[in-house]
Amino acid sequence: MRRRYCKRAFFCLLVLCFALTTPKALANPLHCNCPDENRDLRLTTPAQTGPDVEELQTILKELGYFSGEVTGKFGTATEAAVKKLQAWLHLPASGVFGAKEREALTISLAHESIGTTNPAPPPGELRIEIDTEKKTLTLLVDDQIYKVYPCAVGKSSTKSPVGEWRIIQKGTNWGGGFGTRWLGLNIPWGIYGIHGTNNPSSIGTAASAGCIRMQNRDVEQLYPWISVGTRVSIIGPFPRIPVTHPLHIGQSSPEVQMLQLTLREAGFNPGYTDGRYGEDTAAAVSRLQAYYGLRPTGQADYNVLALLDLR
Repeated sequence: MRRRYCKRAFFCLLVLCFALTTPKALANPLHCNCPDENRDLRLTTPAQTGPDVEELQTILKELGYFSGEVTGKFGTATEAAVKKLQAWLHLPASGVFGAKEREALTISLAHESIGTTNPAPPPGELRIEIDTEKKTLTLLVDDQIYKVYPCAVGKSSTKSPVGEWRIIQKGTNWGGGFGTRWLGLNIPWGIYGIHGTNNPSSIGTAASAGCIRMQNRDVEQLYPWISVGTRVSIIGPFPRIPVTHPLHIGQSSPEVQMLQLTLREAGFNPGYTDGRYGEDTAAAVSRLQAYYGLRPTGQADYNVLALLDLR
């Protein structure tokens, strides 16, 4: 029972510094000063320390594999906990938490998603808008407000990711502190979702690790209406980050999202600000390049970054 609970509970532990096998060039979603948020974590002399180790210890503790104090220092107790996790994932018990562990854990949990037969949703096109300042989740039908729910959003240290996303996963009966429903978002640098809670007093506050919390009764009402593919906008202040390298089609990162948001501010619509450099973003870059008399390559080179004041 403990392991079944652990697998379910982990889905809403936001893997901020361990997002799958994301390339090292991708900034962490908090834009924190992690020395290397995608490094392999292992027992070394001197010991590895940092926010990424602290996140790993927190995750292992919530899963029931680590009973020590969360210190941000990778010691023997952390190594032993990683070995237990690896045994559950059917991986060699090396005590090293790396890319294989991230991928295996995410794939294992993805299999827990459960499809359900939905009752008829409100008629029309549905989308969700989450206001991180008002701490509300609004269901819109054909761009008209249908219902507004209170919610909890990410803390100042683990903010909910502003941007335009979509639902890619649905699950039910997670239990524990994560309520009875899960609606996963397609954010490319971490695991984020909309879910219930066993701490209703947190609703209306900035309390989560980045996920959107709702009252269980509210998320249970919303859940059957929302299908995979439903658009979700998270609005709020977006921290400006520098873009130090050229960007091009096929990349996914917070830097790409920064480019998209800045293009939109400059009047060149890049489509969805989802951190994915696709055809719409490339077309917006080409329009900007043509406007300034540059060759319209669609690649955000140093000239483009300078014009947008991103460097």
